[in-house]
Amino acid sequence: MHDLAIMWDWIGFAVRWLHVITAIAWIGSSFYFVALDLGLRKVPHLPAGAHGEEWQVHGGGFYHIQKYLVAPENMPDHLIWFKWESYATWLSGAALLMIVYWVGGELYLIDANKADLALWQGVLISAASLSVGWLIYDFLCKSGLGEKPTLLMLLLFALLVAMGWGYNQIFTGRATLLHLGAFTATIMTANVFFVIMPNQRIVVKDLQEGRTPDPKYGKIAKLRSTHNNYLTLPVVFLMLSNHYPLAFATEYNWIIAALVFLMGVTIRHFFNTMHAGGGKTWWTWLVTVLLFIAIMWLSTAPLMHDSYDASEARPLSAAEQTFASAEGFDEVAAIIPGRCAMCHAREPFYDGIHRAPKNVLLETGADIARAADLIYLHSGVSDAMPPANVSFMEDDERRAVIRWYLNATRG
Repeated sequence: MHDLAIMWDWIGFAVRWLHVITAIAWIGSSFYFVALDLGLRKVPHLPAGAHGEEWQVHGGGFYHIQKYLVAPENMPDHLIWFKWESYATWLSGAALLMIVYWVGGELYLIDANKADLALWQGVLISAASLSVGWLIYDFLCKSGLGEKPTLLMLLLFALLVAMGWGYNQIFTGRATLLHLGAFTATIMTANVFFVIMPNQRIVVKDLQEGRTPDPKYGKIAKLRSTHNNYLTLPVVFLMLSNHYPLAFATEYNWIIAALVFLMGVTIRHFFNTMHAGGGKTWWTWLVTVLLFIAIMWLSTAPLMHDSYDASEARPLSAAEQTFASAEGFDEVAAIIPGRCAMCHAREPFYDGIHRAPKNVLLETGADIARAADLIYLHSGVSDAMPPANVSFMEDDERRAVIRWYLNATRG
């Protein structure tokens, strides 16, 4: 079992790496095409059906790009489709969600102080909730609101705020922000899979069969693509949030997320306006800074500890009881609080630490039993913790951690 813990940690790392790589590819291509689309120029002598063109230079070469609102008169032999970046990002993110928040649900997903749920119930809510947003959003887009893009964006914002509040009634703060990010990313990828790509295929098929493509399909796809553009930056913030307790470990985390969505709008508005030739709207940066100041204030007003403050109210699981009763536990329970609890405490007293990193508490025996895998991986087989060994953890103490863990897993 100890080998499995190491292997599982590396699998999680590999999936996280894949998720970051595919997200970079998706976001990069998305931002590029939005900037390209907004920067197109109408010039004389464009080919029939062409909407605009742009010249670019990169890597020592010049590129001449033309855009057709519907399609060119003749379909080119080689057509590149941009879709796998989106699909791979969502699939790798879903796998990472399962590894961290489903398999590790008792530690990271369920907050017993908020909702008395079994792990399987939390996992079911986690999985089912990701599709709810898409169904509501898709319904709104297909209604008459599709012709009122500003109102539609406001309703989408209200949906995201409501989901953030709802998640926070059930899950830990860490899981709340991560699930809100996954919820939003599901909408974005579903836009690509269910709307943008099918509409492009209809246009291509019409052109191949000699019919004049209907411009409405391009218009619909453009609306969804615009929404994705404004949602991208908040999703990146939510992806990173699990590393920063000041963002997630507060009762106001859902309001913080709401303000981040507004920051995504202000930042993208600046760049979209600039790329469209509308100048630089510097006022958007002032609004962005004010929103960020509000976020910093909310993160500590008032200082509240999320999720694990009441963790001792949850009985230890059978696996956790095995660690608590294993030979060597008493020795480890005497070592860990002295080496780790200055940071990993309900009220940390190490300078600059306001909340326990990742909300992992290591003050009591129950805390230690719950975090056995993390202690073994970060303070036993590796010396990642304490960082820079600031509490001077001895090698024999690390060996004691390893012996205790192996006793429990071999028992």
